[in-house]
Amino acid sequence: MLRNEMSTAGRSSRVIERTAMSRSQLYEMTRSLIAHGQAKTMELADNVVSIPASAYTDPEQFEIEKTKIFKRMPLMLAPSCELSKPGDFKAMTVVGVPVLLTRQKDGSVAAFLNMCTHRGNPLAQGSGNASRFVCGYHGWMFRNDGDLLGVASPGDFGPINKAEHCLTKFPVLERAGLIWVILDPHSTLDISDFLCGYDELLEHFGFANWTLFDSRQLDGPNWKTAYDGYLDFYHLPVLHANTFGSDFFNRANYFAWGPHQRLASPSVNAQKTGSTETVDLSKMREEDWPIDALLQGVWTIFPHISIASFYGGGGRGAMISQLFPGNTVGESVTTQFYVMEHAPDTDAVRQGARDQFDFLKIVVRDEDYTTGKRQHEALQSGLMDHVLFGRNEGGGQVFHQWVDRLTQASDDELRLIFAKQKIAEAAE
Repeated sequence: MLRNEMSTAGRSSRVIERTAMSRSQLYEMTRSLIAHGQAKTMELADNVVSIPASAYTDPEQFEIEKTKIFKRMPLMLAPSCELSKPGDFKAMTVVGVPVLLTRQKDGSVAAFLNMCTHRGNPLAQGSGNASRFVCGYHGWMFRNDGDLLGVASPGDFGPINKAEHCLTKFPVLERAGLIWVILDPHSTLDISDFLCGYDELLEHFGFANWTLFDSRQLDGPNWKTAYDGYLDFYHLPVLHANTFGSDFFNRANYFAWGPHQRLASPSVNAQKTGSTETVDLSKMREEDWPIDALLQGVWTIFPHISIASFYGGGGRGAMISQLFPGNTVGESVTTQFYVMEHAPDTDAVRQGARDQFDFLKIVVRDEDYTTGKRQHEALQSGLMDHVLFGRNEGGGQVFHQWVDRLTQASDDELRLIFAKQKIAEAAE
């Protein structure tokens, strides 16, 4: 008992230490943003960079990216609040792979190949709550921890070792109120290494205790075209001039943890929680800076997640955008999750959250993605050799560098890249 208490105390101490270290990073970034805001400057990349237009239009490159990135990298498949209770499940198809996420009795999350081990029929569809799954083809039954419970008409079917025909498990990690899965059951890539300590910063959102208000899907352009937009403030006052962009600067500073990035405007101001008012952080004591001021901006998780904070419904909320390649090089699919710190408890709060979520749909669908589709169609003409990322677009430069690096890396190199990256981040 004493050993267990000492072990628990040790873990708690390490958690407190990591929390303090990550919070100090938030303060350091905020100081940098304030200093640049006061000087009316921004951090610039070393050079203007060109990217081949074929990076967006080549079908062969697109298939390589699906295989080398989306089927090898950890993917954030669900916010924890989407599977809030034991027995909750979610079935989805990711780049052609059928996946089943389940919340276990002990509160942990498991991820399986959503295929019956008899003939491969998907066991579950949609979402819900279940302790077991029965195949709709021949009636084989599986527990929600993946174990094969029963074979229909076992005497007729013949002898079978049930332990050898459980559902195929995928590597999974739940951290910071988000669930990551690798779509390769044999992967030896450490998901924690892949996160490069970024998850410790994401913990400060508190998503583990938030609630899912709503979700929906939007069709988009090429996945990299769509993702470029999440890493770009340069376009805000122009493309979004008639919605919200006229109130925003077009400058962003970028902070990176391996391939994961945060972008935030260099400014002394931050939005006041639950209001359209702003506060001048330079005139406040650092210990009085609100947590949402420390977290402002857009947080991206490579290769397909964007997180942005909002205040619809009078409280803290966030839109988590989950982006996947579509069936062809010019298509993508985005799921927008609107999560809230507190579940709406009045009609007015619910309507405020609904208005905010509907507004975000218009911005992304009718402005960002419509523009991206036009851009992709133009690039397919083949008459433009390359596109440009300026010194003020460092986030896009870093993103494309990581895409190139990871598509060219072997599985062994992949493990080394992130093991070394995590060590480097911890040393800084």
